[in-house]
Amino acid sequence: MKVCFATSSGGHLTHLLMLEEWYRDHDRIWVTFDKEDAKSALNNEKKYWCYHPTNRNIKNLIKNTFLAFKILKKERPDVIISTGAGIAVPFFYLGKIFGSKTIYIEVYDRVSTPTLTGKLVYNVTDLFIVQWESQKKFYKKAQVLGPIV
Repeated sequence: MKVCFATSSGGHLTHLLMLEEWYRDHDRIWVTFDKEDAKSALNNEKKYWCYHPTNRNIKNLIKNTFLAFKILKKERPDVIISTGAGIAVPFFYLGKIFGSKTIYIEVYDRVSTPTLTGKLVYNVTDLFIVQWESQKKFYKKAQVLGPIV
């Protein structure tokens, strides 16, 4: 199975890195920001740098949509996994066109409100995971995983 992790750097990336026990045996690529924390954490990983900032930035959304098309066409991942933020949107929507399954993990620190990215990708997500039972009020079809720590 080939996995594409599309995520912002910082805490979003850290959450996905915590899943190493699961992903270490899978062919994988990473799409994130070209920042020091990501460079260090993904030193020996196959990665693509996306445009940032992504929060409410239409110009970078368009650029990342073209980037997502290029990457997905070349890599053909079986599944796309994200914890957000904005980079998830073009990858999830285009991923559906390319036949990829999508898994979104709502972030740990959003206990009482949904994220914008979560709301935007909810309807094209095959598996929507929340870390807190309280998040189910925003995402009815979500599965509660519990905290990723």
